[in-house]
Amino acid sequence: MRRSLPSALLVVAALLAPAAALAQPPSDGPDQTIAPDQRTAVDEAVLARGHVDIGPRYVNGAWKLMVHDDTGEQSAWRDLDRTVFQVSDKALLTVPDNPAYAFIGKPGAKVHVLPQVQNTEVTWVGWNTQDPEVMETVDRGVTLTLTGVDGPGELFVYLQAGNFGAADVLWDSTKAERQDIWVDTNTHTHANWVFTTPGVYFVQVEAHAKLVDGKETRNTATLRFAVGDATDTKAALAAAPRTPASAAPSTTASEEDSSGDDSGSGPPWGVIALIAAVAVLGVLVVVVIVRGRAAKRQGTSG
Repeated sequence: MRRSLPSALLVVAALLAPAAALAQPPSDGPDQTIAPDQRTAVDEAVLARGHVDIGPRYVNGAWKLMVHDDTGEQSAWRDLDRTVFQVSDKALLTVPDNPAYAFIGKPGAKVHVLPQVQNTEVTWVGWNTQDPEVMETVDRGVTLTLTGVDGPGELFVYLQAGNFGAADVLWDSTKAERQDIWVDTNTHTHANWVFTTPGVYFVQVEAHAKLVDGKETRNTATLRFAVGDATDTKAALAAAPRTPASAAPSTTASEEDSSGDDSGSGPPWGVIALIAAVAVLGVLVVVVIVRGRAAKRQGTSG
């Protein structure tokens, strides 16, 4: 698993743009707190600029991956199925002629970038584990896992250290495997989000954690991005990803439960039927052998 660094260590510029253009200090800072009674918005929303974080929270006792929206007058949590992150052409930057960024594309190529350090012209997307109930119930931290990307191009999410070292790539859509980010509780982090081609992207993410009571909980949700001015945000809201997120809103189970005797944990019925058939066949073979020996004895005595 990769580490997720606290925002206090991420006072940096996005390396795909001049540092001066993105040098303004974060509007939220690393010490943001989230009130336990913040409302959950139920309306559809297009988030085009301002500060937002994806993160887990509890909704009526159920673990759920949502987005914490700070773009309005009052902060609110939003359902990801009813939210689109709009990435306008103001996010267009040029891939530099630097081997360190060859993973993004060819030098000179235009890509859309939501930067690690806030640019007030575009959405500032990060993640947090600061829901009060999450901090109270989670044992140490949360794993955010990229499980799939459905879009016209590639997605790269990476951190850039303040010393302008190599990019720490967290999520790379060119890789087929699941990709984990470990996030300590009470963490607030931002990263660079790079989209190589305009269009609608569905980014499937799972939030998984072990709780202090020994149970585990997880939920999978889909982030929707409308990349480029020509991309219709309404279509992004209405469209369905080809690889949908888990239908179950959340699961919580202890390790002990997974070895119990409930109906869902026993052997498949097909295996049971096969075992029964083999047992019946064995009985028939025994009967045939016994009858054959009896017939042989009768023939000898006659």
